[in-house]
Amino acid sequence: QARELHEGTDYAVVLSLPVGFVHLSQYLRGYEQWLMDIVLNPAFLDALMDRALDWWLALAGTVLEEVGPYMDVVAFGDDVAFHDRPMVDLGRYRRLFKPRHQKMIDLLKSKSGARVLYHCCGAVKSLIPEFIDIGVDALNPVQVSSAGMDDTAALKAEFGDRICFWGGIDTQRILPLGTPEEVRADVRRRIADLAPGGGFVVAPVHNIQEDVPPENIVAMADAAWEMAGMVSTAREKG
Repeated sequence: QARELHEGTDYAVVLSLPVGFVHLSQYLRGYEQWLMDIVLNPAFLDALMDRALDWWLALAGTVLEEVGPYMDVVAFGDDVAFHDRPMVDLGRYRRLFKPRHQKMIDLLKSKSGARVLYHCCGAVKSLIPEFIDIGVDALNPVQVSSAGMDDTAALKAEFGDRICFWGGIDTQRILPLGTPEEVRADVRRRIADLAPGGGFVVAPVHNIQEDVPPENIVAMADAAWEMAGMVSTAREKG
């Protein structure tokens, strides 16, 4: 099926893998205890994350042995930030998370020609250079309600030539609580900020929830298509 889609259609074929070792070890340990382990029981946490990483690498490797040549994008999520700051300081990020995520991305790229889409919610601006360094091609979701993430023009100016941004339409306030015109304005702003030169996939920050009015979903889609037409016309005019 993957080969048929890759070779016989113009669809981008996306493989969505399970969450990574950060979340897996949190689920196994319990979130509060996991956070305390970072400081109080680091040797145990290292061992736990390594076991979770080994499982993930084995699973991803087995899947990519079958479908790797036919994938255009491989996606996984592993949050390392809160709403207002990264989950740990930069030193701990580089010791605990970065080398293990590097192993994950190295595996994905060694077994496919796909781009890597990494999902990490929250206030990740200070970590984007780290993500680029380990080979992340696209960052989802650009959670604009989180600290440091609302200035999407600044994100584009600083990082847009090295990473693709995927998301950006606010699901915390604009989509559920805004008017259709506010939704359209938000879509226009994010596309104007993030799309120039390519490297932007317009999408909601997170999955659209049941409290979002249908007219706001339509407004989002209409504004995106409208802006796509404007960008296309501009390119045709040179």
